[in-house]
Amino acid sequence: MGGFAWALVAFVAIHVGVSATGLRKRLVGAIGEWPYRALFSLVSLGLLVWLIHGYGAMRADPFDPLNEALWLPPSWLRWPAIVLGLFGVALAITGLLTRGPTSMGAETSGLAKAEPAHGVLRITRHPFLWGVALWGVAHLMTNGERFAVMLFGAMAAMVIFGARSIDRKGAARNPEAWARFEDATSNAPFAAIVQGRNRLALGEIGWRGLVGVAAAFMIAWYHGQIGPDVF
Repeated sequence: MGGFAWALVAFVAIHVGVSATGLRKRLVGAIGEWPYRALFSLVSLGLLVWLIHGYGAMRADPFDPLNEALWLPPSWLRWPAIVLGLFGVALAITGLLTRGPTSMGAETSGLAKAEPAHGVLRITRHPFLWGVALWGVAHLMTNGERFAVMLFGAMAAMVIFGARSIDRKGAARNPEAWARFEDATSNAPFAAIVQGRNRLALGEIGWRGLVGVAAAFMIAWYHGQIGPDVF
């Protein structure tokens, strides 16, 4: 197994096997909350650099078995994938720019308000995670190689376990306030709006959404200049 595969396994392991389990609580108890966050961020960054380097080496080797195709995506999937990918990137970046109860370091933000969910949080209480997941699905729609299934399948697993972990920790910190927040939001995008538990308020998203959309189109344009991939 090459560097790409090992880095991917390690990256998923610390996010699913550490951050989303009881092991996180034990580590925080041993070294403290902020030292844990700093250490976790440094390790994540190091693994991400390793993953990117391993990905480049793997893609440059035409004989690497991870470059073999598991399926051949039909051409008609290209435009649905572009739309889904643009929305995913915009959602993820907008989520990063939005302060809320699911943001790192802002776990109590807005919970005491009459409407605990605002802006993009009305769409999903986990906008960054779902944005990454949708971006990954868009790639799977146009890439059938083994490495793509591994990489974007791993992203899906991290989104599922990450969202569950955030919800569980939020409920443990303040059960009553978090219950109100969950009642007004949904994990899956647009579910709370469709069910009538919330509403779409584009004006609240404002400049954050514009930045997210602009960044999504810039990324798509950039990738269009350097290769045939959608993003």
